[in-house]
Amino acid sequence: MRVSTFLWFDGQAEAAATSYSALFADSGIIDIERTADGRVMTVVFHMAGQRYIAHNGGSRYPFTRGLSMYVECDGQEEVDTLWAGLTDGGEEGPGGSLVDRFGVTWQVMPTALRELLQGAEPEAAERVLTALHAMTKIDIQALADARDR
Repeated sequence: MRVSTFLWFDGQAEAAATSYSALFADSGIIDIERTADGRVMTVVFHMAGQRYIAHNGGSRYPFTRGLSMYVECDGQEEVDTLWAGLTDGGEEGPGGSLVDRFGVTWQVMPTALRELLQGAEPEAAERVLTALHAMTKIDIQALADARDR
């Protein structure tokens, strides 16, 4: 048995798979299935070691913010790189969320956030979360500063 995330696009499956594969390490296109007239129907790819299927199914099922891709980054440089790549042509959102140019919602979070909250006093944790919700792209140092105030 294999479980894969299936992403329904309106004609942008190959462009999305190519873009994501370029942004994430251990990523690439596995297979492209075409219709009889040569149009891309389905792209099987892996992103950060996980398998995905991008399908050109038309506009019937658009993406919503009710489902998002969650990425944990090891540091600020990784947050900055992914944020720049994913927001290019997309839209920034609150608290580390964004919608990319293909309509897919992402949560770009540093692992440091968990570390800042674990074992923190309730007031310190509240300051971290308040700072987080005021941000678009996450600034790890600003979160640490909020905790330590």
